[in-house]
Amino acid sequence: MNQSSNTSQKQRIVIVGGGTAGWLSAAIIAAKHNVSFGECGLDITLVESSDIPTVGVGEGTWPTMRNTLKDIGLSEKEVFRRCSAAFKQGGKFVNWVKAEGDSYYHPFTVPLGYGRVEMAPYVGDVSNFANATNFQQHVCERNMAPRTLSEQEYSSAQSNYAYHLDAGAFADMLRDFSKSQLGVRHMVATVESVAASTNNHIDNITLNNGMVLEADLFIDCSGFRSLLLGETLGESVVSTDDVLFNNSALALHVPYEDDFEIKPYTQATAQEAGWIWDIGLSSRRGVGHVYSTDFTTDERAEEILRQYVGDENGDLKARTIRFNSGYKKQIWKGNCVAVGLSAGFVEPLEATALMLIEISARYIAEQMPLPRMAMPIVSQRFNKQMQYRWQRIIDFLKLHYIFNQRNEPYWVANREESSIPDSLKEDLEIWKYRGPQIADFSAAIELFPAASYQYVLYGMGFSPDFTLQSHFYKDRELADKVIKQNQLITQQKLSSLPNHRDYIEQWLAS
Repeated sequence: MNQSSNTSQKQRIVIVGGGTAGWLSAAIIAAKHNVSFGECGLDITLVESSDIPTVGVGEGTWPTMRNTLKDIGLSEKEVFRRCSAAFKQGGKFVNWVKAEGDSYYHPFTVPLGYGRVEMAPYVGDVSNFANATNFQQHVCERNMAPRTLSEQEYSSAQSNYAYHLDAGAFADMLRDFSKSQLGVRHMVATVESVAASTNNHIDNITLNNGMVLEADLFIDCSGFRSLLLGETLGESVVSTDDVLFNNSALALHVPYEDDFEIKPYTQATAQEAGWIWDIGLSSRRGVGHVYSTDFTTDERAEEILRQYVGDENGDLKARTIRFNSGYKKQIWKGNCVAVGLSAGFVEPLEATALMLIEISARYIAEQMPLPRMAMPIVSQRFNKQMQYRWQRIIDFLKLHYIFNQRNEPYWVANREESSIPDSLKEDLEIWKYRGPQIADFSAAIELFPAASYQYVLYGMGFSPDFTLQSHFYKDRELADKVIKQNQLITQQKLSSLPNHRDYIEQWLAS
């Protein structure tokens, strides 16, 4: 039978697939348009199968998630309760330069003086850049929360933060909220067939319960399978395997020991042929080994992972995830747009997966309802923006690898010039004499600001030759004030912020 026509005056959106991609997209679009109040011209239906598991490994987010959750209408405290959430104030990279003993931070708070004075020429050793211009790594090292109990939810004076979340619980929470509060229709069924025209237009999908669903826009959230955009419309993938070598991951859920500390940052520890993520939730740790099967075996990768988590966790079962690094050439094709893994995937080094879901869903929400004649224009603009974003993500992730000094074949290969994108080579050629600057980035659609590049580059020991523009650097007095001010702020933060675990327990109990 055909879908009821009582919503025929509205534009229909059908989302195929649940998980975080599907339900976050549904929530963002529905909240933007007040779908539950019937005040808009949209009808949103999400179809998901009960027997197709979600990947659900992404537990780290980007600070954009704060406004996303707030705009959806979710209570931050309830997110912490439902999703075993914890604060994330940045990333710590261990042994990425040498095989042992080095580390640097990529904090979420921009450097003090950012936009007023270029601090790198004044800090002496640029590897000390984050320490001289930012308090957040000191807060992270002491396992502190980003705010005090007197501050309101979703706010934090001077401290930028994101979250660590249980991915499965997060998707469940979004589902429940979208259905009960946002007016999203939910169908538990499996797509048996997809009917598409020769002009890249999906006419309808047929479900295993006999229903046939038509839509003005289909959103493909079917994961790596990419049922609509990939299998049905045949959209090709732009492979990035020659730049980012990792293609496998092993994931564990690791219980805490008594009196555990919750790390308020994601730790990425380099290994001989990959790296290990260590994410602190309030109830457990998420630990996984991302690696390349071109440089190691699955058995060796699991051995390294189990050495990392210790013998006391030897009975934990590791989950294996295979992936091809890359993204769809056209992510919006005809009346179908892919969001999440169906659009593309690269290793989870900087929590880009959930950020791209947010960006994609927000763009869709801002464009709908959309006249059919305008859809080719909107999709073309979307594709142009997303291609740029994917290229910048790939450049930024590769940046973490190219200045390593390790001797293992995997790390040597990552230094090979042939593996570095031309766009990144061009940036590095400029940054050799002045470092990354705000003007280097298109702020409107940029994912990572100049500050992120500064933290990673300088943390890896990249030292520009500032002498060519030495006549520009006449702000020594201001720079010294910034450094002293940062020292003062650091002292204030360390004396006033609560322990991360204590904060979460007391906040949720209030």
